[in-house]
Amino acid sequence: MLNKYPLWKNLLVIIVIAVAALYALPNLYGEEPAVQISASRNAELTPATLDTVRSTLQQENISAKSVALENNQILVRLKSDKDQLAAKDAIIDSLGDSYIVALNLAPATPSWLESIGASPMKLGLDLRGGVHFLMEVDMNEALEKIQNGMTDSLRSQFREERIRYTDISVDGRDIELTLRTVEDAQQARSFLDNRFQGYTLKNNDADSKQVILHMTEQKLKETRDYAISQNITIMRNRVNELGVAEPLIQRQGANRIVVELPGIQDTARAKEILGATATLEFRMVDTDNSVRDAINGRVPYGSQLLPMRDGPPQLLKDDIILTGDHIVNASVGYDEYNRPQVNISLDGVGGNKMSLATKDNVGKPMATVFIEYEATGTRDAEGNMQFKKNAEVINVATIQSRLSSQFRITGVGAQEAQNLALLLRAGALIAPIQIVEERTVGPSLGQENIDRGTQAIVWGFILVVLFMMAYYRKFGMVANLALFANVILIIGVMSMIPGATLTLPGMAGIVLTVGMAVDANVLIFERIREEIRAKRSPQQAIHHGYDSAFSTIADANVTTLIAALILFAVGNGPVKGFAITLAIGIVTSMFTAIVGTRAVINAVWGGKKIKKLSV
Repeated sequence: MLNKYPLWKNLLVIIVIAVAALYALPNLYGEEPAVQISASRNAELTPATLDTVRSTLQQENISAKSVALENNQILVRLKSDKDQLAAKDAIIDSLGDSYIVALNLAPATPSWLESIGASPMKLGLDLRGGVHFLMEVDMNEALEKIQNGMTDSLRSQFREERIRYTDISVDGRDIELTLRTVEDAQQARSFLDNRFQGYTLKNNDADSKQVILHMTEQKLKETRDYAISQNITIMRNRVNELGVAEPLIQRQGANRIVVELPGIQDTARAKEILGATATLEFRMVDTDNSVRDAINGRVPYGSQLLPMRDGPPQLLKDDIILTGDHIVNASVGYDEYNRPQVNISLDGVGGNKMSLATKDNVGKPMATVFIEYEATGTRDAEGNMQFKKNAEVINVATIQSRLSSQFRITGVGAQEAQNLALLLRAGALIAPIQIVEERTVGPSLGQENIDRGTQAIVWGFILVVLFMMAYYRKFGMVANLALFANVILIIGVMSMIPGATLTLPGMAGIVLTVGMAVDANVLIFERIREEIRAKRSPQQAIHHGYDSAFSTIADANVTTLIAALILFAVGNGPVKGFAITLAIGIVTSMFTAIVGTRAVINAVWGGKKIKKLSV
């Protein structure tokens, strides 16, 4: 009886390890500091922009390895971190606010490897670093949104209760209601008393036509907490859209959010998407009044004059049909003329609002308003960042029929359509945010700890190799070869998985799987020794040793794999980092310890008659 693998099995082992080694190869080249430049909505990257960047670097005596325009961005590769920071400041001064300039780490992978999609494994903030954003939430806008929602509710309920009013307005934490008569005011007080949790009646003058509804401190705190928590949720959605693995998104202080993106490659796009405050409003066009009169300063009550992106200003009614809050899905498509469009899907409430608004307005124009918030650089008395609201009409379309929860908007460029669809899918921010700090961060545990940890792994690996060689002799060398192949497989698979990030806990998972791979070979070799002691021939000992050890190895590894999958499903951050490397390592170690070592042993000893095994 001889032990031989068919040709296809030997080829399978060789091909799998060769492919893994090929995709693990970029990790040897490392990364280099870079500056990444992307165009904002109103700008465009052209060869002229590229020339401007090159001349700016030349004027500042900054030597760049390369400056290239590719994939709608300019990537400047530099020699040192010092040059990287200097280049970023110089480029920002040269290009102005029309471009997004961000620090990055660009892979130094050769072009021939990039051509087959090979890239280095991404490292977490605790190993290589990443991008850190500190964002400040506009609490004034959050409060205004809640108060405006409250006024809309009051108007509706007053109509139902037949309470007549002349004006309902917001003044900070107060909602001021002016009633038509004293009797209406008394009816309003009776209706409002203890009806709305978090609000109290501020004045109870029986002879006054004015009623003030005041937001309590508890309600104010809840409003701010809600703005922070909702913005964190939306940030997570946006990060998921970017495909970043193991992000850290958490609250800091009263009105700030920290976002850390480990191993991210496209930092400029991350900055653009995370910092964006874009949302949409849908309003009817005011066709009853003159746009010319509004341009000359005579804007009618109940309407607003807004600029249009590619056309004359538009006069719109103040009443908002719908906001981006009701959008549940958005995707990019193209019309019959190959122009980009954003296909919108609304939730049930939004669909009903759109249906009611368009039912009686068929044949009339409706405008899509694009809204962004821009930080002014000033703060109010409470220290909150002040924001300016910028609104422009991007599309005016005639309502052809009654709309529901599915429709589309046009008038946007291809890249803007992509970004707008992403933002609308992720959700509109409850309140605008401003990036107040941006930096690339180094290893959180310190370079010294990382070096020591790496040394511990290397020395542990060496000791295992020496032990296997000393105890199992030639078979131990085969196990060491499989161990080395296992590490290559893990690195190769981690490099091939999009978004996978290696962290320190992930390294612990690799070390654990190395031990498990050796354990599998120990079981096999001990079974072979038992078979030899039972007077079986060397070839029979090899055959029965592998067959009898397989079930034990499979049981141990499958149960560990189940535990790893559970950790990945319910864990987060470092726990997921540990779980993913553990799961990959279990699969690869079973392949190398069972299939790989047997292929080598069959090739060396299995095809000939031997009297003694070196095991």
